[in-house]
Amino acid sequence: MPSPQTLATLRAFVAERDWDQFHSPENLAKSISIEAGELLECFQWSPAFDQEQVEAELADVVTYCIHLANKIGVDLDEIVVKKLESTKAKYPVELAKGRMTKYTKLTEAPE
Repeated sequence: MPSPQTLATLRAFVAERDWDQFHSPENLAKSISIEAGELLECFQWSPAFDQEQVEAELADVVTYCIHLANKIGVDLDEIVVKKLESTKAKYPVELAKGRMTKYTKLTEAPE
């Protein structure tokens, strides 16, 4: 996940501008959604995309995710691994490998 240097840089950036007062969990969640929409807009009409623009929008999404994790006191590495473990249980390799079937429809191995 983000390096200690990146986390320190983000925290300093927010502190210098006194923006933490605006970073409620609700506002941060809204911002993640808004920025994710802007990321999706990069692919709206074509699978071709502007690399620089995609990187900028992706950085915005990730930045707000980091801020939200910090605000609610969770470790990103920990919650990602925890979620991955629950997803593994829903999508066992023998049923899900090479398939994009929703876990509720995975009842037998592909032929």
